[in-house]
Amino acid sequence: MIVTELAKLVRRPRTWVSLALLCGLPGIVAIFLGVTEVAPPPGEGPTFLSAVLTNGSLYPAAALAMVLPLFLPVSVAVVGGDSIAGESGSGMLRYLLLRPVGRTRLLVAKLIALTAYVMLAVVAVAVTSYVIGVATFGTEPASALAGSELITSVSGTGLSDAQVALRITYAVLYIGISMLGVGALALFLSTFTDSPLAAALGALAALVTSQVLVTLDAAASVQPYLVTRYWLSWVDFFRDPILWRDIERGLALQAVYVGVLLAAAWANFATRDVTS
Repeated sequence: MIVTELAKLVRRPRTWVSLALLCGLPGIVAIFLGVTEVAPPPGEGPTFLSAVLTNGSLYPAAALAMVLPLFLPVSVAVVGGDSIAGESGSGMLRYLLLRPVGRTRLLVAKLIALTAYVMLAVVAVAVTSYVIGVATFGTEPASALAGSELITSVSGTGLSDAQVALRITYAVLYIGISMLGVGALALFLSTFTDSPLAAALGALAALVTSQVLVTLDAAASVQPYLVTRYWLSWVDFFRDPILWRDIERGLALQAVYVGVLLAAAWANFATRDVTS
């Protein structure tokens, strides 16, 4: 069942179209930056974008900052919303359950396929943006800096190439885990409807509400519990030393959301009367 779901994920054109769109945005931005050599001032625009003109190896961090607020959550919500609702809407769910396939096993297979898509999407953005960044902006050789570090951290200290690569890997994993919260929400809603669009829109509505409340001072009492509260904490990986407090809180919060939403999805799907 798991292999079948992974194969379906790979065969669907939607998977590759969404990945192309996710990777295309950083590519377009890189073209404009490479042609004009005009980056936004530090503190304006996506994180790290002002630094990539001098070292393209940092472009994956800037690319992740571009896709995280909107494009990446949308793509994950669409895939998650289609997990169960897509099968139900097409009439395939009833036939799947007529075979000796338990509902729990089917739900686990859907979750694994969704997780694979999330990690594939984040890794694809990081890898393609690294290739684009190095090809467009190059890398500053260590000799040019008279033995100093290649890249300045958010804290103002230097980071070596190896440190930057490791911290980008950390950021990829952290953002992937954060997106699992989105996927779990869409998967949960997908068990209630036959419409993938309705499940995806429901998840996006919840995320937009969370984003608004995060910026609202009057909602300070609930902000620590909002699903998007710690999304941007991955930037703390690029401080020296790394600030782990918000990162750990973000991971713990996503673990709670994923656990609760998956349990609720299983409870609903296991007792749902499938007629379509």
